[in-house]
Amino acid sequence: METDVFGKALLDYLNDDYSEDILTYSSLDEDDVIPVPYLFRTYEDMPGIEQKALDLCNGHVLDIGCGSGSHSLYLQKKGIRVTALDHSAGAMECCQLREIENTLCTPILEHKGMKYDTLLLLMNGIGIVGKLGQLKTYLEHFKSLMNPQAQILLDSSDIIYMFDDENKDEDPDDLQDWELDSGDYYGEVDFTMQYKGMQSKPFPWLYIDFTTLKNVAHECHLECELVTEGEHFDYLARLTHL
Repeated sequence: METDVFGKALLDYLNDDYSEDILTYSSLDEDDVIPVPYLFRTYEDMPGIEQKALDLCNGHVLDIGCGSGSHSLYLQKKGIRVTALDHSAGAMECCQLREIENTLCTPILEHKGMKYDTLLLLMNGIGIVGKLGQLKTYLEHFKSLMNPQAQILLDSSDIIYMFDDENKDEDPDDLQDWELDSGDYYGEVDFTMQYKGMQSKPFPWLYIDFTTLKNVAHECHLECELVTEGEHFDYLARLTHL
């Protein structure tokens, strides 16, 4: 059984047993830290891209990869109907303890038979796709969960600047065909998480540039709109039926 490192950290924080943060190790040869308190931030402490996405939510919202449920909780308090979904049992328990009314503990590709007005994927939520070759599969599945006038709101980042100093000041749109020497898409990253002596299995995570996202979305007959951009090659996109 896979160790639920993320869920354990969330529950520890909620139960006043917070003593350290989540460590991440990636194939980019960069170690990083996820501060657990940040996962419980309020709307006022969220980045502008997340605030904008929450402002655009309407109808029945499916919060995919909801984590601690901070986005769901904000929407619920606004009177918006929201379902918080995550494959982490710890995350789901956390959401339930925070009194989020509707929760689903399941991988998104296994969730079927429901329709929503907004599919929400924040904190690079589209990263769950893992590999660029799987993006079309996920988008087609998302379409099966969408009402006729529904929308997908997702944020991601173009991380090409991390590979070549000469590219840091370039327009990401001009670099969309750039690949690693191996031929893999440069936004495919493998991660491992560590917390209180526990370690997760390695898992793939996808960072996708907007142009590539838009091209694959069109293959799935989805319109892809650039809503806003952040300061570090990050952006918010809105996908709707063509």
